[in-house]
Amino acid sequence: MDVVTTILYFLITIVILVFVHEFGHFAAAKLCKMRVDKFYLFFDFFNLRIFKFVKGDTEYGLGVFPLGGYVKVAGMIDESMDKDFINQAPQPWEFRSKPVWQRMFVITAGVIMNTLLAFAIFYTINLVQGKTRIETNTIGYVSQNSVASKFGIEPGDKIVSINSRPVTYWDEVRASIFIESMGEDVNLQTSRGGTVKDIFLSKNDLRDLNERSFGIFPGEMVPEIQDVLKERPAGILGLQKGDLITEANGVKINHSQQFVDIIKTNPGKDISIKWTRNGSELSGIVKPDADSTIGIGIGKYTGTIKTINYNIISAIPQGASDLWHYGVVLFVKSMWKIIKGDIAFSKAVGGPVKIAQYAGQSAEGGLLSFLGFMAMLSITLAIINILPFPALDGGHFVFLLYEGIFRKPVSHKIQIVVQNVGFIILMAFMLFVVYNDIIHI
Repeated sequence: MDVVTTILYFLITIVILVFVHEFGHFAAAKLCKMRVDKFYLFFDFFNLRIFKFVKGDTEYGLGVFPLGGYVKVAGMIDESMDKDFINQAPQPWEFRSKPVWQRMFVITAGVIMNTLLAFAIFYTINLVQGKTRIETNTIGYVSQNSVASKFGIEPGDKIVSINSRPVTYWDEVRASIFIESMGEDVNLQTSRGGTVKDIFLSKNDLRDLNERSFGIFPGEMVPEIQDVLKERPAGILGLQKGDLITEANGVKINHSQQFVDIIKTNPGKDISIKWTRNGSELSGIVKPDADSTIGIGIGKYTGTIKTINYNIISAIPQGASDLWHYGVVLFVKSMWKIIKGDIAFSKAVGGPVKIAQYAGQSAEGGLLSFLGFMAMLSITLAIINILPFPALDGGHFVFLLYEGIFRKPVSHKIQIVVQNVGFIILMAFMLFVVYNDIIHI
């Protein structure tokens, strides 16, 4: 996917997530009859903005820094650093004059909206697409020099269990190894010719783990082309959707990943290939671009796929389950693994560049794939914002919780100092994340 399209999907993702979050604060404040002074998408540091307009008491605008957004509620100490109202008498439309429970509602409304958005997306995906399960646990191909090949895993082996949990579907294999076991040791049990073998993979063996580096792929994945970009090497050669790759550099191709590996290891080099189309054999030369791609989507699973369909009722608990498992549980587990040092912090944390890359990659899988990525990001944004850290929604909530328990607010001076320090730390963290993104491109 080209840079312009990737940036476009990044902006779509950020605009939707930020708007939903900030609209939550805005709508809650309005419901509680608080005056909203500003509603901004993106930050307008140094008054740098793309546009602004005023309607009623509120200034609406679009800043130039796509790092978030903010809603400025009158009478509230926040990252805007506005404290002119402190020495004035509280007004009935101000944040500070409202009951604690209303202020808690306003503070948590953004998190609530992001959570509802994530649930709505998971619900919609289950309703429209359901769940598909690739009904195989048989390995069809093992990449050379991969982790799996070094441990003697071969095509035809069946994966019986992972960390003592039996697996039946390839989806379970992927989830167990690449998501749930990230940063952990993996106990793999395989079967070959009726003989069961236990393979222990330490977390040190599995650093920088992804499907290609681990190197196992399901059986019955034929090298049939699913998509071709006309302006890329494959399209220029004349390859078409539905073509079946049969040979590359004199090697017979039996699995789609086998062909991908040949392309990946020969950037800028001529590769002779053969393929069939409507029963006829064709041949030609293709040269992968510098990024080791030729502009195709390849691979068609010819085995049995189990489909689980949901109706408008049954999609509700499944959507909630997806929200809990793919959002909360995996986020908490990942954070704990980062704290323990099982996952490198610099590789686990992503900023605008990584978000843009993942947004573009998910969009290549279609609308539902892109929406699924957005749901994951939305619930992650909700969890991060509710953390009890100054300048985040959770930090404001802690102040209100103190006030609710002890019947007196935290002093303005303390709130201002804590907010300022927290905001500076957050900005420094964002700069680090952006720098980390850039050096890992």
